[in-house]
Amino acid sequence: MKLYYKTGACSLATHIVLHELDLPFQVESVDTAAGTTQSGRDFREINPDGYVPAIELPDGDVLTEGAAILQYLADRHPEASLAPAPVSRERTQLHRHLNFISAELHKSFSPLFAKPAPEGAARDAAVEKIGGKIAHFERILADDRPYLLGETFSVADAYLFTVLNWTNFTGVSLDGYPHAKAFVARVAERPATRAALAAEGLLKAA
Repeated sequence: MKLYYKTGACSLATHIVLHELDLPFQVESVDTAAGTTQSGRDFREINPDGYVPAIELPDGDVLTEGAAILQYLADRHPEASLAPAPVSRERTQLHRHLNFISAELHKSFSPLFAKPAPEGAARDAAVEKIGGKIAHFERILADDRPYLLGETFSVADAYLFTVLNWTNFTGVSLDGYPHAKAFVARVAERPATRAALAAEGLLKAA
């Protein structure tokens, strides 16, 4: 199995989950701007849409779209309890969280990664919109729970951590969201998260 990723991008969530599952896998970084992989391959031969993550399975099939990949990995390895049982109410909550992260929180960061980056009022508006999406999860995490579904870490937590971690690179502050800030710190200390961050060169030196 091979993960195609971009450092710190949404593919980090898949990277974390692969470590959580302790699966054998390879990684290859992607320059999404140039459209090439670390080995020089045209990435659009792997994913015609040009996005990470992409997972190449042992049989050669390629899976794309982060939320779909996360659920596939969780369902292939139910013993890890990274997703509730299908058709359960808890599974519906997982879908809810993955959908909101993908459609709302993730996308709200897009303006801050644009080139050129927005300035002045445009940046303020983008940051305010992001804040509204973070507030959604602040309310959920304020309900005395370490993770989105309660006591058990799930693939949705890997995705939420990945996106909230972008605040470290965009100058968006989590100071007004103490539960979300504590969540990021909590997930950052998980061995699988540390392993993925280290592999992508994102683990800060002690």
